[in-house]
Amino acid sequence: MDVEVEQMLKALYGAISEEEGRWLARYRGQVLRSHFQPIYSFPHRRPVGYEGLIRVFSESGQPLSPVAAFEQVGNFQEQVMLDRLCRLLHVHNFVAQQVPDCWLFLNIHPAVFVHASQQAEMLATAVNVVHQLGLPMHRLVFEVTEDVMAQDQKFEAAVESARSTGCLLALDDFGAGHSNFDRVWRIKPEIVKLDRGLLQRAMASSRIARVLTQMVSLLHECGAVVLLEGVETRDEAHLALDADVDLVQGFAFGRPQADLAPAGTVSPVLESIWDMFDERHLAGREAYDERIAPFRTAMALALQPLQQGRSLRDACDALLRLQNTQLCYLLDEHGRELGERVSPAGAQFPAELRFAPLDRAGDARWARRPYFRRAIDSVGEVQVTRPYLSLHGARMCITLSLAFWQDGRLRVLCADVDWGQVDPG
Repeated sequence: MDVEVEQMLKALYGAISEEEGRWLARYRGQVLRSHFQPIYSFPHRRPVGYEGLIRVFSESGQPLSPVAAFEQVGNFQEQVMLDRLCRLLHVHNFVAQQVPDCWLFLNIHPAVFVHASQQAEMLATAVNVVHQLGLPMHRLVFEVTEDVMAQDQKFEAAVESARSTGCLLALDDFGAGHSNFDRVWRIKPEIVKLDRGLLQRAMASSRIARVLTQMVSLLHECGAVVLLEGVETRDEAHLALDADVDLVQGFAFGRPQADLAPAGTVSPVLESIWDMFDERHLAGREAYDERIAPFRTAMALALQPLQQGRSLRDACDALLRLQNTQLCYLLDEHGRELGERVSPAGAQFPAELRFAPLDRAGDARWARRPYFRRAIDSVGEVQVTRPYLSLHGARMCITLSLAFWQDGRLRVLCADVDWGQVDPG
């Protein structure tokens, strides 16, 4: 074994000791202890991992700020020592509690992460130590702060080096500061942890809540498991479930503590969140169906007159009489608009001059729009989109669409319905 590696191991194990079934470390006159915060899976309703968090105490037992302990570090070598000491302490305390089939999430300073990857023997020794303690590397998840990744060109090489050990990588604090999906595509983390700031903004704005859902979907497309941290209330937990995140962490589910939850423990909080989800989903679906029903009926009523060759305005009379109908229009089998759009008589939707060039459709093709594709896939059935930003007045709208045959040609009737102002959040 390399002399430097041997000295580091001696220093680390010289700093830790076991007392009453738990391990602690002494460093610079302070006592370090492990606490673990559970990470729950929504579908499984039980902890699937724990994040190791350091707690600092004086020799007399008074709690101290962990930040203060790290601020006392004088140089990079001491930073490396303290960083490794915390992780070794967490591994010992995690293994001692013998909770199977759970991940251990460990924070690692990006500079230490890069440094360790360049020391092949130290890395191999660390892997060997973890294996000897009885913790397979595939149960370790290293968390690296997202906003630091792009600052070191050696980081990608460090990622590959770490992955060769069999561990997982979590991209931490995604959504805080200058988050960049390019880093997700390049680094390919197994887990992405969304910052609490995103959750707070989504709670304050339905528009941001929709963006959060789409962000989660895109991260899934990138091949990542999505974890939302900082979930503190039932309403925040419900929003997280609605956004389709996979894992959650926060005070709503458990505070950091020294002891791990017994294996297989089902969270009563998560059970209640699922109950809330079912109730709200049912109530929301009923309210939505009631709101959309008149438009579905009016859309169906327009079908026969159109097939008989009546004008678009005459055929859509019932639709145009409904409050909040913005406009009706026809598309051909290629998604091109046929003829003029028609709007309700006397309609006074506020003009949005900034979008005027897009509002003048001309020979625009809408073949890629969901309302067109879904309609031609289900001829004769009314389709309804999710709310999106309309170019007609820059308001949120939904589009109803209905494909039908007319003189042997496929046509698609569309109606845009005002779904409320875009919220300012």
